[in-house]
Amino acid sequence: MFGANRAQNPPRGECRQCWYHAYASRQAHAHLAPREDCPDCVSHMRNGHPPHLIVK
Repeated sequence: MFGANRAQNPPRGECRQCWYHAYASRQAHAHLAPREDCPDCVSHMRNGHPPHLIVK
């Protein structure tokens, strides 16, 4: 249960979506086919993180 709790509580300065995708990867990426890139993750890698998703 440690992983699930950690996925829901990112530290300050981290992106909530990226933190969740990193620590709850199986749940966050369950809809993807094998070897398929997550569109949300790719968007954040290419365009950066929206300010409203950064923990203050």
